Amino acid sequence: MVFENAEVFENAEVFEDAWVFGNAQVFENAEVFGNARVFGNAHVSGNASVFGNTQVFGNAQVFGNAEVFENAWVYKNARVSGNAQVSGNAPVFGNASVSGNAWVFGNAQVSGNARVFENIHGA
Repeated sequence: MVFENAEVFENAEVFEDAWVFGNAQVFENAEVFGNARVFGNAHVSGNASVFGNTQVFGNAQVFGNAEVFENAWVYKNARVSGNAQVSGNAPVFGNASVSGNAWVFGNAQVSGNARVFENIHGA
């Protein structure tokens, strides 16, 4: 479901019970599905996938080949990019960035100005 001022364009898809609303944008080849919520001024782009019970909001960005799933939250000014994966109950927020081939999962938290990148795995 896409509503309010949200935009989904190019080859992007929103399906199942996913919602995109507020001023959020989903574009390029990105996918939002399951029970995912993308809202506020959030952007999901590239080949990124957001699914499960995930929430991406605020000014957050998910792009590249990144995946955010299960019950993860990405919010405020956080960025998840590259081949990064954020899952489980992991929140990424503040000005934090998860990129490269990094995995953040379980109950791990990335916040403030933290940067997790390359082949670092946190649980």
